Amino acid sequence: MNEDLRNVVLGVLATGLSASLGWLTRTYLWRRRLRRKQAFFGLRDGSECLLVVNRQAGSERAVHHVDVSALLELSALIKDCGARPEIVQHDEARQGLGDRAEFCVGGPYSNRRMAAHLSSLLPGMTMNVESEPAADRGMFTVGGEEYRLVNGATEHVILARLTGGEGGLPVFLLCGQAAVANRAASRYLARHHEKLARKYGSGPFVLLLKIVNSDAYGPDVVELVADVTTAARTAPASEPAAS
Repeated sequence: MNEDLRNVVLGVLATGLSASLGWLTRTYLWRRRLRRKQAFFGLRDGSECLLVVNRQAGSERAVHHVDVSALLELSALIKDCGARPEIVQHDEARQGLGDRAEFCVGGPYSNRRMAAHLSSLLPGMTMNVESEPAADRGMFTVGGEEYRLVNGATEHVILARLTGGEGGLPVFLLCGQAAVANRAASRYLARHHEKLARKYGSGPFVLLLKIVNSDAYGPDVVELVADVTTAARTAPASEPAAS
């Protein structure tokens, strides 16, 4: 074998070895990111999770078209983790927490399961479900602060990751003052789940988000108002009984 041929063979071998190492490295990094994503969402290959949907106001079975978009974004997240979503109407989801990961969408006025989650998992937070007075409709109260809804200008949403039950798998709450807020929360979760996983790991968090000028920007302009994890998960002190 002359020197030129030997150099060609060595070059081909080096190129093949470099390509193989690059492929192995990319595969390893992709699998590591996937495992972290699965751990954050409580999902694994072939598992099932619960996707609880709310109803559109004034209807018993229909889902608001904007909430459908939020469900599609969540379904894509779930499928990226190799899991399968089981979509269940809010009034048909009669099972406990922790056995399966869960995504629950919609406010307590349109989602009974969300109302139950807020009562049991977030005792320090309330959402007004009364229609009157109109200015207080949908208002969040947490940590002594009130967050009102201004349709088309300022809508708020609670995005939470919580755990309960013996299984220990998480439930994600997307509880918005309007359908556009629910979609904004699903989009925020899809975009920032890696950052949230680095900050909170497998622990709980409760974030209050604000959607800015949805009439102009839809669900795309979202601001983090506050991390209200401690306040929302702490039951208010009971007032002493009158003597």
